[in-house]
Amino acid sequence: MKALVIYDTFFGNTEQVARAISDSLGAESTAIRVGDANHEQLTGLDLLIVGSPTRAFRPTKPISEFLDKILRDGLKGVKVAAFDTRMSTAEVKSAVLGVMVKIFGYAAKPMADKLVKRGGELVAPPEGFIVKDSEGPLREGELERASAWAKRITGAE
Repeated sequence: MKALVIYDTFFGNTEQVARAISDSLGAESTAIRVGDANHEQLTGLDLLIVGSPTRAFRPTKPISEFLDKILRDGLKGVKVAAFDTRMSTAEVKSAVLGVMVKIFGYAAKPMADKLVKRGGELVAPPEGFIVKDSEGPLREGELERASAWAKRITGAE
């Protein structure tokens, strides 16, 4: 299975998750930062996974712009999934943050929606991986959870 994981990162947390996912997908999988990605790399893919930190309840601007430039039906026949890194509202214990998340959500869902709009077949619900603080680090066990998520997507688990 030819797979590509495209991600953006600010503090390295999303990159760690992207690499754990890519490593779990096997030898024909590559993880690449969005600034180094081009749309030609989408040709011939079986699986595309996109990841972003949640910034102001959205994916980063480079990820959004990359997804917006994929041609309509450019992902036809490609399985797709999206993930983000985020802080846990339960761990932050902020009523304001909880309300804002309920209104605006996290980065993974709008990315998944764009992937589907471009013709992709969503193979897993949007997923979030938890960071302990705005700059990280990742909560213990999140890289293992990312690996297990990737294996479920491919049916390897």
